[in-house]
Amino acid sequence: MSESAALVPDRESDDERYMRLALALGRRNLGHTWPNPAVGAVIVKDGMILGRGWTQQGGRPHAEVEALRRAKRAGQGATMYVTLEPCSHEGKTPPCADAIIRAGITRVVSALEDPNPEVAGQGHERLRAKGITVDIGLGAEEARLNHAGHITRITLGRPHVTLKLAISADGKAGLAGRKPVPITGEPARERVFQMRATYDAILVGIGTILSDDPQLTCRLPGMFERSPVRVVLDAQLGVPLATSVVATVRETPTWVFASPKASAIAEEILQQRGCKVFRVDQNAGRLDVRQVVKKLADQGITRLMVEGGPTVAASFVEADLVDEAILLRGEKSVGAMGIGPLEKMPLEALTGRLSSRGSERVGADTMESFVRA
Repeated sequence: MSESAALVPDRESDDERYMRLALALGRRNLGHTWPNPAVGAVIVKDGMILGRGWTQQGGRPHAEVEALRRAKRAGQGATMYVTLEPCSHEGKTPPCADAIIRAGITRVVSALEDPNPEVAGQGHERLRAKGITVDIGLGAEEARLNHAGHITRITLGRPHVTLKLAISADGKAGLAGRKPVPITGEPARERVFQMRATYDAILVGIGTILSDDPQLTCRLPGMFERSPVRVVLDAQLGVPLATSVVATVRETPTWVFASPKASAIAEEILQQRGCKVFRVDQNAGRLDVRQVVKKLADQGITRLMVEGGPTVAASFVEADLVDEAILLRGEKSVGAMGIGPLEKMPLEALTGRLSSRGSERVGADTMESFVRA
């Protein structure tokens, strides 16, 4: 075996290791870079990591620029591992591809081509035109999961939607009359807080607000500032001003969606309190969730977590807008008077459209994950 051939497996294993690091770095700000994707980047030379970067809160600086800043002049002749194609267009910041070229990087290992029409292979081509070796595809499967929000917003014009449901041992989501009932334990609730921190926005209906008065924040030490935008579907703009989502709007943003017929005075009052109000049409007495997700995408939202009650959950399932589902199954039963998790729909209407990604124990409860095939 030649010396060059013997080196190939080592370089491949190194590539995989550094790309895994880049993917992990990108996830650090997942949910906090919208409208931009949460990218990770690593710069390596002679087996030494010279710079690491991840897209900063609000979407700038980009991961590549952050990694180059940390590498400084040592990046000359190095390899960059990046989870998404470097941008090639002039936006609010100069193209990352140009920064890579100026730094003297000689090889770029990129997980995915960016579907954004303003990039769409042009970043890779710009690098190649300057003699930089570009390898595409390593870590692509995981990168697609990490960048699902960005990809869905670009290709479908809406956020990537995850529906979270808490279901009792006998398949119920609450008591009759929309009365709330504890279904899962503290470990599961803490897991939900952690999940919220990775989403741009969290959505519920007015029924959940009136029955639970939820805060919809990340109530874990050091994570409150990572709370997502709170979205409330309230066709008639009847949300009380004393509820948590309105009273704390200066700390965590709240956006309210209403019908065109809702009170203009109520809208003005909510706006004065700090809420944003959007109008969308109604369909069969419900707000059109397709219009809701389109307006959210127009605002830059890429990852949406739906935590609403059975009515809201069913509306997203009916509209075929659920890309992922998280089912938290409790160990206790609610009883025959309980209500199901999907308004007048069997749970199979959701799970039958998705593929299982397995389950795990979270304290005494079980968490099942499903994804669109």
